Amino acid sequence: MRRMQILGGAAAISLLAMTLGCARRPSERAPRVDPAIARAIAGIWAVDNHAHPVLAPQLDAMDHGYDALPVSSMAPESDPVALRPDYPLLPLAWKALYGFGATAPLDTAGLARLHAAQEHAKAEHGENYPAWVLDQAHIGTELANRVFMGRGVEPPRFRWVPYVDALLFPLDNRGLAAANPDRQQFFALEDQLRARYLSDSGLSAPPATLNAYLQRVVTPTLERQRAGGAVAEKFEVAYLRGFDFRDPPQAQAAAIYGKWVHGGTPDPAQYKLLQDYLFRYIATECGRLGMAVHLHAMAGAGGYFGIAGVNPLLLEPLFNDPRLRGTSFVLLHGGWPYVREIGALLQKPNVYLDISGQDLLQSPHTEAQWLREWLEFEPEKVLFGTDGYPYSDGLGWAESVWLANRDARQALGIALSGMVRDREISRARAIDIARRVLRGNAERLYGFRSEH
Repeated sequence: MRRMQILGGAAAISLLAMTLGCARRPSERAPRVDPAIARAIAGIWAVDNHAHPVLAPQLDAMDHGYDALPVSSMAPESDPVALRPDYPLLPLAWKALYGFGATAPLDTAGLARLHAAQEHAKAEHGENYPAWVLDQAHIGTELANRVFMGRGVEPPRFRWVPYVDALLFPLDNRGLAAANPDRQQFFALEDQLRARYLSDSGLSAPPATLNAYLQRVVTPTLERQRAGGAVAEKFEVAYLRGFDFRDPPQAQAAAIYGKWVHGGTPDPAQYKLLQDYLFRYIATECGRLGMAVHLHAMAGAGGYFGIAGVNPLLLEPLFNDPRLRGTSFVLLHGGWPYVREIGALLQKPNVYLDISGQDLLQSPHTEAQWLREWLEFEPEKVLFGTDGYPYSDGLGWAESVWLANRDARQALGIALSGMVRDREISRARAIDIARRVLRGNAERLYGFRSEH
């Protein structure tokens, strides 16, 4: 099968610039991207702030570390158009990555041919396959949201962001798991991950006191992950409870912990206060260790996800806590449907947001509307991201990275070109903002230089 090779230098930039200059849904009124801005955006090697890469091909069939709470077995939901097998743009990714020509949806035979094309690419690139995927999207560095790193997903192309939710729930979680079907499986997975963190700390069960739990489990786990290359810690807590974190005193949290750590199902209201205390403690420790805190902050997957509980304004008391001003918070996925609320929070000196997921689920024209609002407000605190993830056979990590990257660059071009046309900024300033969003803001936040 014909393979699509990486285009070199100016040819690749020219091709991508032409793509960026055309709206995804063409019409006479479709916004156009300034050609100079399109060329500049196409030529920037990006930092992907959030994705779930899969290990090298030799290990990918057995790889379950790309998510602490995988979405593949959740209760049914109404799938967004972009995640459906008949999504019209899927073939663009198949063609670009594998030279595979087809229309969506694929029948059984078509899926078999696509699988063969995918396997051909993996065999051709071997352990370099994950890095090769980044090359196709002009991504220099990707933050890997994974339980553990491994072959093919290694620094410097991939930087680690592990999961920390399991540390929030040290007690018997069966009472919380009964809340809905998704949480039944999620808390079982969190219990497994917490057992792993306990074992790494030389323990088989949580210590008898809260202070011992903090000093023997929580802090050492964060320190080990930092020493292992982690640049941030990820909370998927929005899948497990809401963002309404209070600020209980340590004595109250210690009493709740001590009452229930030896067994029994804790009172949900009391248990919540312990979680609230632990969240602040973990976030403070992340700041001390130089790691950012990542939070899933948009309507999530599954028919039982609590959308009201993910309103980012619920986090404002945390951001206003002087004890946490040394911790940088990154709100992932652009906060949809709370796009204006999340943008307003950028005025907090320690709050950032990324567009991962938005660029896959929304059209560039739609995303550009609120992206422009954010860039008019705080362009130094908006980060590029893809949320590349193995969603399905036809939309795997590679395909979702490619599509999200394509549409994110187009949305950025639309937003910046509109600002130039309205004389809010110069073309030179637009290109500077593009570079900041695609890589510069992340490099400054995490303190590394991206590859390429």
